[in-house]
Amino acid sequence: MTQLLRVQNFNVSADGIAAGEDQTLERPFGLDHAERLFSWAGATASWPMRTDPGGSRGLDDHLTRDYARNIGAEIMGRNKFGPQRGPWENLEWQGWWGDRPPFRTPVFVLTHHERPSITLSDTTFHFVEGDPATILEQAKEAARGKDVRLGGGVTTIREFLDADLVDAMHVAVSPVELGSGLKLWESPDELRDRFHVDVVPSPSGVTHHLFWRK
Repeated sequence: MTQLLRVQNFNVSADGIAAGEDQTLERPFGLDHAERLFSWAGATASWPMRTDPGGSRGLDDHLTRDYARNIGAEIMGRNKFGPQRGPWENLEWQGWWGDRPPFRTPVFVLTHHERPSITLSDTTFHFVEGDPATILEQAKEAARGKDVRLGGGVTTIREFLDADLVDAMHVAVSPVELGSGLKLWESPDELRDRFHVDVVPSPSGVTHHLFWRK
């Protein structure tokens, strides 16, 4: 079975922005109102952090459930793991997610600075350096035949897209414009030379862009 590198449920604004440039501990996405980008997923019945019954069904719910399907490992950029820059001065920082991270797989965190692996619950974070193809091979081996999820942030996704390593991608475009920040694209049409694309509007207001390699 072919192992895929998949981007799942990645959120951008109508002008292509996925994050701000001024990430802090209080603003993990570097945006004042980041929840506007992913509120569609939080409203679904399958949102993993839901504490009350209910939630929406339909397309949004299906894509939220699909987030973990057949995923055996994740690759993420360092800034998705935390707000520190440069050498790891605070090894007590173990990510945004507390003692039970939601990944439940090996996670490969891209960094230029050495740090020992850490295990929290059923998630192990490995801190690695290398070119995209090398890191992907490590993640595929750890995934044991399952797919690898490319978790972001936007700079990491662009790096793997530029290396032509992404096989499938789901991007949810919210109907808000943020004006400035880190862009995934100027237009999704930039990717049509390499990917088939389906564009599906949702009653929640987001538009789902589904890409798969030609």
